Amino acid sequence: MFLGIDLGTSAVKALLVDDDQRTVDAQSAPLASTRPAPLWSEQSPEQWWQATCDAVAKLRERNAHALSGLRAIGLSGQMHGATLLDAHNSVLRPAILWNDGRSQQECRELETRVPTSRRITGNLAMPGFTAPKLLWVQKHEPEVWQRTRSVLLPKDFLRLRMTGDRASDLSDSSGTLWLDVAARRWSDAMLAACDLDTAAMPELYEGSQPTGRLLPEVASRWGVPAVPVAAGAGDQAAGAIGAGVVRARHASLALGTSGVVFVAADHFEPRPERAVHAFCHALPGTWHQMSVILSAASCLAWLAQVTGASSEVTLLDEVEASDRESGELLFLPYLTGERTPHNDPSASGVFVGLRPDCDRAALTRAVLEGVAFALADAFAALSVADSHGPSELSVVGGGARSQLWGRILASALDRTLLYREGAEVGPAFGAARLARLALGEDEALSLCTPPPVASVVEPDPALRDAYSARLPTFRTLYSTLRPHFRAEARRLGSSR
Repeated sequence: MFLGIDLGTSAVKALLVDDDQRTVDAQSAPLASTRPAPLWSEQSPEQWWQATCDAVAKLRERNAHALSGLRAIGLSGQMHGATLLDAHNSVLRPAILWNDGRSQQECRELETRVPTSRRITGNLAMPGFTAPKLLWVQKHEPEVWQRTRSVLLPKDFLRLRMTGDRASDLSDSSGTLWLDVAARRWSDAMLAACDLDTAAMPELYEGSQPTGRLLPEVASRWGVPAVPVAAGAGDQAAGAIGAGVVRARHASLALGTSGVVFVAADHFEPRPERAVHAFCHALPGTWHQMSVILSAASCLAWLAQVTGASSEVTLLDEVEASDRESGELLFLPYLTGERTPHNDPSASGVFVGLRPDCDRAALTRAVLEGVAFALADAFAALSVADSHGPSELSVVGGGARSQLWGRILASALDRTLLYREGAEVGPAFGAARLARLALGEDEALSLCTPPPVASVVEPDPALRDAYSARLPTFRTLYSTLRPHFRAEARRLGSSR
């Protein structure tokens, strides 16, 4: 048995997988974020740990015997979050999350301090990354900074609680802006720019390597042996491992809180000028490109909340019942700013074209299409989009449950979507695979094969043509509103 733990933004998922790579059970525990000020997004690391223990406890209630035969654990988690610890490994403040946009000024400062930062890291300095958050803390919370002795990414805080070790993997660490991504090691220049050194950093491992063993007290609490814990991966790389996206030019589409187009590579291929991420993959000697939109399935959850719908499923059912293929209503899905291709934390969500006959189904349809248009923009920014890129994308994440959204996405992207078995728990499944690899008994490419295809969604020719005609208008809306977004961000910033 192998356990994959995925620390998401909205929940912690725990997945138990048997030796034949079949899911035995999956349980989750919810998480909540806070937004104390405009552009801010934070969570409590202690909440992460409690939710992890709760999810494992739910697994144990139904699978105590299976858990007693556990052989290894793998970790996956939301990327970029800054967890600041003191000399005693106590948390100093709430973690600043991946979708926090407060550190835009610090991004500019970081690139000024290290003019070669884009060459070293392969990435633009963006507010979502970890390094600018530390510069913000130094400037605005000096008393916290003075007590800071180490910084961990979210899943690696769980590892610290589980094993007592400060360790990380290369895929997750690629998103800090402290890593020399091509060389797969910490960059002294990038650390020094943040008044840090390697002593404050966790030890680096490949995702398939073991980093330590479960502490006896944690093993006893969870009802499992004191098994090895694999380095694991950031959530997107783990999802790709779960979907079998490990060979060059294989690609996936992740629909979680955010939306991600992920393309595996056998070499480092940065494209920072298009706000594309170039990171290490979770297996040795591999890398990947990644285009990220900050709000995907979260847009649907937001609409359900503000319109009083009982769930996102209710909204999707209403769109199906309305029998409208498309409308004139457009939605910019930038509820928490945007990364690819705009790198604009000040961008916000907008409906355009509201009329008296717009009902909730029309709003939902516009949200689904707006996210699809944003992902089409993100895909176009990738280097593979300039040539003969992947014709198929494996869909992973909670948003993978909707075939309606799949038809919209396939048509906007003009790509075939493959819905694989277990797609909704892809990162946790990838973490379980990395746990198995950490034992050294399997070959990575033999183990990390794509799961069976449950369904295939092809582009709808009529929708594809309609979306191709509307995409330029979607793009024009952002460029027209960009000055307003930035002026409003300056106003809100000066009012704090």
